[in-house]
Amino acid sequence: MPELRTQLTHGQIEPSKQGKGMDFEIDFLPVGEGSGDAIVIRYGEAGTGYWLHVVDGGSTKTAQTIINHIDTYYPGYRINHMVLSHADNDHAAGLVGVMERFEVEHLWMNRPWLYADQILHHFHGNFTLQGLIDDIKERHPYLVEIETLANRKGTVIHEAFQGQVIGAFTVLAPTKDRYVNAIPDFGKTPDRYTTEATASLSVPLLRSLLAQAKRVLETWDIETLANNSVTSASNESSVVQYSALDGDAVLLTADVGPLGLTEAADYGHQLGLARPVFVQVPHHGSRRNVTPSVLDRWLGPKRTKGTVIGSAICSVGSSKTEYPRAQVTNAFMRRGFAVFSTREKWLSWSKGGGHPGAVSATAEAFADEVEAP
Repeated sequence: MPELRTQLTHGQIEPSKQGKGMDFEIDFLPVGEGSGDAIVIRYGEAGTGYWLHVVDGGSTKTAQTIINHIDTYYPGYRINHMVLSHADNDHAAGLVGVMERFEVEHLWMNRPWLYADQILHHFHGNFTLQGLIDDIKERHPYLVEIETLANRKGTVIHEAFQGQVIGAFTVLAPTKDRYVNAIPDFGKTPDRYTTEATASLSVPLLRSLLAQAKRVLETWDIETLANNSVTSASNESSVVQYSALDGDAVLLTADVGPLGLTEAADYGHQLGLARPVFVQVPHHGSRRNVTPSVLDRWLGPKRTKGTVIGSAICSVGSSKTEYPRAQVTNAFMRRGFAVFSTREKWLSWSKGGGHPGAVSATAEAFADEVEAP
């Protein structure tokens, strides 16, 4: 199994492990002080050719980090696939600068205004169809800018719904129907007038109350992670991608929550997909995005302490000291997944050539004290 490595300004250099067949690097880049994701993936074979696959772009400032990374390690490459997981600014903003700098063949993103005619009835006659389209676009300036750039540069734009194949990756979630039904509850959508709004609307209040709670103790055998967590509708719209890179199964989750992870697991079961050995921890390690039951489905049951069968990586801003949440990292570890966080560095999981200057990464430690449920 490939080894997770980190890139530091100094440290003992170790050679990358060599693999047979397909080579790949999955690089999680630092996104600055705030939250966000910025992932650069290369895969392919020497003599046959390589593909460059970028997932999310962090904030506006993160664009230069991505550009520098590609210029340094993949000079002369074009981006074959650029994926925007969902519309939140800490995932979308940086892609503008990246698209301005590089040739991008295919852009995968879901644009909520394309479905305005299907959700218009939720707004009680307060909008004409064009008025609703204009309102949604005004609330998503980065998506509009990315779309405009793509059209100007000749990039092909695709929807990213369950079943779509993006290079070596398959989209497991969201389904198109669930995405469209969720649009009225997005934070950047006008307030709906129908009454079937999702439970996620109460999440800010729940977080405020929970933040005031005291911490509690956990052991390897006692798990306090809640089994009834909810996250925002926008997070649940995140594109979940899966690939088996030279036989090593990879799951990229962005900010998805229990609903999307369950949907992805159901579809993965239909396809007969293998359990991943490399997993992105959803939403920077928030405890609102995973539950014990959904982790059991994806990672398997709890294991004997010290067992490691895979790696989990968490994109965390350098100032976000409270993330990843200890309840979450403990839950991944119990199921045999060592957890690694980016913060001020970038992390690479590779097989084949790897990157010069890479040193072994240090995993998060099991926490005996966690946030109260």
